[in-house]
Amino acid sequence: MRGRFLNPRAYYITYESSISALECVDLSTKREYPDSPVVGVGGVVIRDGRALLIRRGSPPLMGEWSIPGGRLDLGETIPEGIQRELKEETGMDVRVIELIEVFDRIFRDSDGRIQYHFVIVDYLCECRDGEACAGSDVTDTAWARENELPRYSLTEAATRVIRRAFTLAASRNLAKSPQA
Repeated sequence: MRGRFLNPRAYYITYESSISALECVDLSTKREYPDSPVVGVGGVVIRDGRALLIRRGSPPLMGEWSIPGGRLDLGETIPEGIQRELKEETGMDVRVIELIEVFDRIFRDSDGRIQYHFVIVDYLCECRDGEACAGSDVTDTAWARENELPRYSLTEAATRVIRRAFTLAASRNLAKSPQA
């Protein structure tokens, strides 16, 4: 059956298919050197006038400060993915509120090949329960005021998204503590 399709990765093989299991193509998504972009989700939590930041414990951006989030799993809605990622990375239960931005992150290796390609969907979130603590692939957490962002050496995209989150949170009156 080889050569039956021009691009076998473009076809979904059903259980009823005449193609044997040995000929099926693994359609799982690879993060590194992917066959197609990977959807990433992020949640910006603003509380007490500060944004929650995490220090990444794995590539890409290992050791760098960023927005909590990660890869969207198959069958998961965007809000479900954000809630899961923030719970895993920070221990916090969040309510997903409003879209902030969608953008690409493309990393090339020294040979110019695409090593990582993410389409990232970032949302403003509100903490429902929990205190931030480093979990899963996070090595540290921090709360930063908008004027403190430069000291964390965030990427240009993360800084832009967090600044927009501060504006959205202020317009929704979310920047105050839930106890206030």
